[in-house]
Amino acid sequence: MAALAQTLEGLTRRAILSAADSPRLQHLAYRFGMNVGVRRFVAGETLEEFLGVARRLNARGFLVAAGMLGEGVQAERDAAGVVHDYCHLARRIAAEGLRASIALKLTHLGLAIRAGLALDNVWAIVREAQRLGLFVRIDMEQSAYTDATLEIYRRLLSEGMTNVGTVLQAYLYRSQADLAALAPLRPNLRLVKGAYLEPPDVAFPKKGDVDRNLVALIEQSFAAGGFTAIATHDRRIIEQTIDLVARTGTPPERWEFQMLYGVRPALQDELRARGFSVRLAVPFGSQWYPYLMRRLAERPANLFFFAGALWRR
Repeated sequence: MAALAQTLEGLTRRAILSAADSPRLQHLAYRFGMNVGVRRFVAGETLEEFLGVARRLNARGFLVAAGMLGEGVQAERDAAGVVHDYCHLARRIAAEGLRASIALKLTHLGLAIRAGLALDNVWAIVREAQRLGLFVRIDMEQSAYTDATLEIYRRLLSEGMTNVGTVLQAYLYRSQADLAALAPLRPNLRLVKGAYLEPPDVAFPKKGDVDRNLVALIEQSFAAGGFTAIATHDRRIIEQTIDLVARTGTPPERWEFQMLYGVRPALQDELRARGFSVRLAVPFGSQWYPYLMRRLAERPANLFFFAGALWRR
């Protein structure tokens, strides 16, 4: 029965990820707008809406990771506009004194056009964030961009940008080797299961293998001596992490839990009540459809919430 459930979940996940890239479904989603349950997972379409949500979350004891929704850009001028918007976001966060970091995607900054463009653009954002005392997380995307993302991260570290981190995905076979290569740099890493559709020669196809690899990566990252952000909503892995922290004596300033805004809020509140640091990824912007679909793929149970909200519309 458990094997059947995992198979069905895997099929559902693949279907949702395929739908994320469907232009027809994107058109239908944007036509109905955000009034179909999307606001549970997305702060809003504007910066002001995001700031309001971030203030409320900070007041409840949560840290925030701010992300402007959007992925690939097709022209350098579009990437330049994204840089401007992220620098403006950083200045607003600092001016309001929010306990928030910034998360961004390199394809949003032109990585698909050329790696040098993405490096120049992320450098400008990280430099402005450093001036303001803010941290920037470079998200990991499809496996085709992993090498370029890690190389850009290394370049930023080598040039004195200490306010920057990146992400490793547990569903990729290569991630333990990538972490070992980064270990001498004492990296700041967010560890996630992974949310893109990847072939079986690149990524573990079975959930159980991904879960085991995530736990192994957490142990490896703690041993590396940098900072580890554990991004999961899986209670079993959360409790394993808490046990590992106790066994290794890892101090609280070297790790935190990260979770998605709107996903398992009762668990988020419980972890805060137990005294753990929890940072919520809070996205905003008009390009919410691909983000929402990947969140549904990570936790297909959220599909029923979304469908219910659509039915009640």
